[in-house]
Amino acid sequence: MTEKYCPLCGEENKCMAGIEGKNTCWCYIENFPKGIFDLVPQESKGKQCICKNCVDTYRDENGKTK
Repeated sequence: MTEKYCPLCGEENKCMAGIEGKNTCWCYIENFPKGIFDLVPQESKGKQCICKNCVDTYRDENGKTK
């Protein structure tokens, strides 16, 4: 990804995609909850990764386990 900040909270997303080898980031094994990508602003889609904290918070707030 081109930006290192989460498009939802603005904190560093800690994305490791493409840095230490192919498919090494946590996001490659994560099952993202349906609907979370709807929260990403259009101009950030495909450019900024959602951070793990926002994924976990979304699950907590929406009663989703995976």
